[in-house]
Amino acid sequence: MTGNLSSEEILLVYDKQCPACDNYCQRVSIKRSLGSLRIIDARQPSDVLAEITAQGLDIDQGMVLKIDGQLHYGADAMHVLALMSSRRGLFNRLNYWGFRSATVSRLFYPLLKMCRNLLLKILGRIKINNLGASGNERF
Repeated sequence: MTGNLSSEEILLVYDKQCPACDNYCQRVSIKRSLGSLRIIDARQPSDVLAEITAQGLDIDQGMVLKIDGQLHYGADAMHVLALMSSRRGLFNRLNYWGFRSATVSRLFYPLLKMCRNLLLKILGRIKINNLGASGNERF
């Protein structure tokens, strides 16, 4: 990829089996001038998931945003998405106001992750476990 994001594809990798994550990722939109946002289900094999795994990032503990070859993980991914937000519609405006601060993103992300993990436990979902850790199959 080049340094110019105006025509770049931006990748958002997340667990599609999480209803909260899926709702967020389906609704978030970025400014058109920045490129196109492509969402990728982390439960399906892909080159970007292999890259995430090679970097040692646990996809069960945070979404990943790939922009111009750089991986943004967890709270950083939400923060960067908020800054890129189109601000169209109530959801995107709230996302921007809620996560435009890196500090606020770092403070709230663990709470969101805890709620997500509890939801997936209640739903009986298994972890993606992209890092292959033994005994790490259930939430």
